[in-house]
Amino acid sequence: MIAISAVVSRRTAVWALVAAPLLLSAGCDARGQPAVPPDEFLQAGERALDWTRRFVEIGPRPAGSEALTKQRETIVDALSSLSCTVEEDEFVAATPIGALRMCNIVARFGAESPEAVVVVSGHYDTLRMEGFLGANDGGSSAGMLMALAERLDRTDANAVWLAFFDGEEATVEWRNQDHTYGSRRIAGRWAASGIVPRIRALINVDMVGDAELELVYEGNSDSALRAKVWDIADELGYGTVFGRSIGYIEDDHVPFGRVGVPVLNLIDFNYGRGHAYWHSRDDTLDKLSSRSFATVLHVVETAINRLLGD
Repeated sequence: MIAISAVVSRRTAVWALVAAPLLLSAGCDARGQPAVPPDEFLQAGERALDWTRRFVEIGPRPAGSEALTKQRETIVDALSSLSCTVEEDEFVAATPIGALRMCNIVARFGAESPEAVVVVSGHYDTLRMEGFLGANDGGSSAGMLMALAERLDRTDANAVWLAFFDGEEATVEWRNQDHTYGSRRIAGRWAASGIVPRIRALINVDMVGDAELELVYEGNSDSALRAKVWDIADELGYGTVFGRSIGYIEDDHVPFGRVGVPVLNLIDFNYGRGHAYWHSRDDTLDKLSSRSFATVLHVVETAINRLLGD
């Protein structure tokens, strides 16, 4: 086993390579390539990329900015036309650079008071850096949630909630409490209101649009839920995309795990050679692929159906 530790400005990631044989026949074709998603998911992947493009065209979108308010209004307007209830959770966060107005968005599909619910979440803010467009980091998670919302609108959605978190990025540096403002707030609210026991799973998506997608076998996730979703990915033919290298990553799922929700973080933390595109001005739309979105959407939707069907 090889262990590599790295402290980064946004997340702390500790890596370990899993000592397990990689079977060419599991989750890939004879050339070791991931399966091509079905047409309906390829179309949804195009929608996710289109939404991401719309968000990127707004420009940098850090928490508390007018640009992020514009993106939020775009998201809420679109969701309000779908068969879901939309909540805007506005709050003021105390940050190292002062008080910032933030707002989470929660779209609830299905029954109003379900016995069991699956939450799919992601952040929609971007890093506070001049010129940073955040196509993958901030854009892709919001874009995928919008595409998923459109698909849920066309089906008999059974208690699926989509959570768009504000304030995931640090305002200065990823340390102490300067991060995950929105997810920490929602986790606390849901724990206090008694919602947590009804949540079968929270699947957080982050940086899922990379054209060279390779998701981390994330160690702060619930092990049983992670195994279930990875088995689904293998079954669907995406085994080479859902990697087996363990990385412990702080992200928006962690606050929910702390209050007892089974959580899973789907994240690609190898964005560009040496992870060079991450938190750089190179995080642009040309680095993304609709097929990557389609792959993640296919796995997530299958997981939702099975989690709520169990």
